[in-house]
Amino acid sequence: MDFKHLFDFLTELQQNNAKSWMDAHRRRYQDLRWQFMRWLEATDQQLSALDPDYYHTPANKAVNRINNNLMFHPDRPVYKDHFGAGLDKAPGTADFYIQIGPGNSLLAGGLWRPEPKKLRSLREAIDYNGEELQAILSRKSFVRTFGGLYEDEALQTAPKGFTADHPHINLLRQKTLAVVHPLEPGQVLAPDFQEYIAQVYLEMLPFRHYLNQALTV
Repeated sequence: MDFKHLFDFLTELQQNNAKSWMDAHRRRYQDLRWQFMRWLEATDQQLSALDPDYYHTPANKAVNRINNNLMFHPDRPVYKDHFGAGLDKAPGTADFYIQIGPGNSLLAGGLWRPEPKKLRSLREAIDYNGEELQAILSRKSFVRTFGGLYEDEALQTAPKGFTADHPHINLLRQKTLAVVHPLEPGQVLAPDFQEYIAQVYLEMLPFRHYLNQALTV
């Protein structure tokens, strides 16, 4: 995958975010998307060797649409300024997300604002064994890689059924349980980018396993 060409294309798209421009560069976009999907397939194979519970995700199921959903967000540009995909994407679980774009590349994983039933399952797991999740989040290498949980909306009070003095109240208040690792362009363009992805994947794996176990037990 030639990420330099992808960055160039997406930079131009940022500056000309309109259907007329995309139509004029459709073949270029389709070629880059094909390259990205082939790269995703290779990455899927690489990551599957790291985790016996890995869920193979075909590239056409992993890759996100480049069109923004203007029905619900009419203020957004017509097209996204990045290519994104979710791997290790078993239905209803916390996947491993890859986003590549000029100035906004990242690796992420977890659950973003899960539906009430899933959120309840996560909170029950934290109530039962929040020490395990806290130990994962507090590990030095984890903090160095992700900083902490992704900052999103949180309840101001204790969720229903839990007390305000619960030892893990800060985790219970969260509406999103996810982590993000920003990427510099130089990291994406480096020859060892695949190996770097594998390192971040492994560092995130106990966190995602905890969430997914909470949803399936």
